Amino acid sequence: MSDSHTSQSGWAIPGYLEPQANHLHIHGVDAVTLAQNYDTPLFVISAPRIRHNIAQLLEAKRHHPKLKLCFASKANNLLAVLRVVREAGIDVEVNSGGELFRALRAGFRPDQIEMNGISKTEQEIAEAIEAGIYTLNLDSPFELELVEQVAARLPKRANVTIRLVAGVGTRSHAGLQTALYTSKFGVSPAQARQMMLRALEKPALINLAGLHIHVGSQTPDPEPYIAAFTAMWEHLLWLHRETGHKLQHINIGGGIPVNYLRDQAHAAEITENERAMLGAKLTSAQMMEAAIDAVRASAQAAGAEHLLDELEIVMEPGRAVIADAVTILTTVRNVKHRPETNENWVLTDAGYNLMLSMVMYHWYYHALNASRVSEAADARYRMAGPLCDGGDVYFDLHGDGHLPDCRLLPADAKVGEVIAMLNTGAYTMSQMTAYNGRPFPAAVLVEADGSVQVVRKRDNYEDLILNEL
Repeated sequence: MSDSHTSQSGWAIPGYLEPQANHLHIHGVDAVTLAQNYDTPLFVISAPRIRHNIAQLLEAKRHHPKLKLCFASKANNLLAVLRVVREAGIDVEVNSGGELFRALRAGFRPDQIEMNGISKTEQEIAEAIEAGIYTLNLDSPFELELVEQVAARLPKRANVTIRLVAGVGTRSHAGLQTALYTSKFGVSPAQARQMMLRALEKPALINLAGLHIHVGSQTPDPEPYIAAFTAMWEHLLWLHRETGHKLQHINIGGGIPVNYLRDQAHAAEITENERAMLGAKLTSAQMMEAAIDAVRASAQAAGAEHLLDELEIVMEPGRAVIADAVTILTTVRNVKHRPETNENWVLTDAGYNLMLSMVMYHWYYHALNASRVSEAADARYRMAGPLCDGGDVYFDLHGDGHLPDCRLLPADAKVGEVIAMLNTGAYTMSQMTAYNGRPFPAAVLVEADGSVQVVRKRDNYEDLILNEL
């Protein structure tokens, strides 16, 4: 049996995801053996792929050397992932006191940490200020007042950034757009200017460090970034003209996309808009070049090119760092045929308890039979997870074209075979639930030399009631 079918498939990544002896191998390690040794479901994390993705993102420095990358830890805040990210030389973005705790525990210095969040508690604000983090991104005039009060009480000066919402839309999923006026995030341009002036009134308590816009996740085009960067640049110039104050940074957020459709097997079953979003190939370098070019002429005309050159630009990539660096291995636990519809079913031990975006956004993750990866995947299966919920399926339950109608696997699927769900690193582990009393899975970290390290032990039943009285 040859690997010709698989070698022509887009899912394969040389040196990382490859077929060998009809099994999927991850950095040379047999995925089926991993499933046997560590049980399933199992998260398999590639440390080399994380490093590769970070190196790709850092290519944006070609267009602006003063670039600060902060990994959006909400995408995957496993300590082992955070440590690989830190060792790769970039910083981190957190959204809560818990994520701040994790970042510090993973070894990030306070000046490597920025904090977002739209409903921060006084305790979280105090923890961030006491730690001396790079900046607190403020979401409202009220939050600025709260930071002033906490800073005065400590007493310690707070570094703050104002999060702007400027009516910028994208072609991503509606729930992933965060710069529209209808979004719950940020403040309007008029409010932002009032907040900037207010922040400068108490320099002993507040260091106004920057402006921030996040256009959303999985953004396929550069235009929203251009609009966001231009809006922040105009505010920066206005503030400098009005007060002489120089902002230290502009934060253009995250949203650099991942190509979830490297393998085109199901592309025709997904709507055109969904294909454009899921198959997006915009790079950080392309985005940065477009954004810088858009404001360079304005900076030159205003005699403010030095402000642009001295400015640190912050980016918050999450998905682009971790999505394709993780594979979920799940075992076929049941197969059945329904004669009335002539449909074959494959039931696995991983569902939306591990991949919540499948039901939140009808997100597509490519599925492979890791036990027979070199065979032609031309049989149609209704594939579903183990949960007692009719929505726990891997196909288009709603008829809206977000997901394919079936999944293509080799014919004659058998109980015990291992299915690999690719590109499952972002918003899976950090959102997983113990619904139906299913303990959280183990996670292993694989290195380029094939070494395997358990970085999260599998929970047991006792863990399900650990904090109950």
